[in-house]
Amino acid sequence: MTRDLEIITTIFKDLSFTQEESQLLVRSFEKLHLPKHSLLLEAGQHVYDQYYVAEGCLRTYYIAPDGKEHTVQFAIQDWWISDYTAFFNSSTASMHIECIQDATLFKISKVDMELLYKAMPRIESYFRKKMERAFASFQKRIIANLSQSATERYLNFINTYPNIEQNVKNYHIASYLGVTTQSLSRIRKELVQG
Repeated sequence: MTRDLEIITTIFKDLSFTQEESQLLVRSFEKLHLPKHSLLLEAGQHVYDQYYVAEGCLRTYYIAPDGKEHTVQFAIQDWWISDYTAFFNSSTASMHIECIQDATLFKISKVDMELLYKAMPRIESYFRKKMERAFASFQKRIIANLSQSATERYLNFINTYPNIEQNVKNYHIASYLGVTTQSLSRIRKELVQG
């Protein structure tokens, strides 16, 4: 089995495929290697693809009119990433996606996804379930941002993204949590002192 086929079967771990289906899956995905600090997507670009993270860490962020960055999502191994509003609406991106670490990704276009859905309906079910979980996760995050203290949001962050802190800059974490870097430092200090 080729490395690409191994990754494809990793993406769809709970599904089995015929040889023909496996070949179709491999042909539908393009493997990308991106170095740390590179931009996968910039605001204003058309969004035709979504990406599976095989290795590395990326972040999606929005730049407000005042120039302030707001980190919307981190994507680590076995996560998917894109500007989904633009992807599903066939429009331009409002966000940027940056590689925080060297990354290996598998890209699939919306067109190829639609072809896979027709050829293998269980793939459509797989993506629907992924989107349902992602939507629930985003809704949970919105509620947390509205109702939890900064400390509670930080504890949720380290639970959701274990071992990520050493690879992510403090200001990225702070912007994800909606706090200043000084507040993040204070929260960490208070938790250590417990």
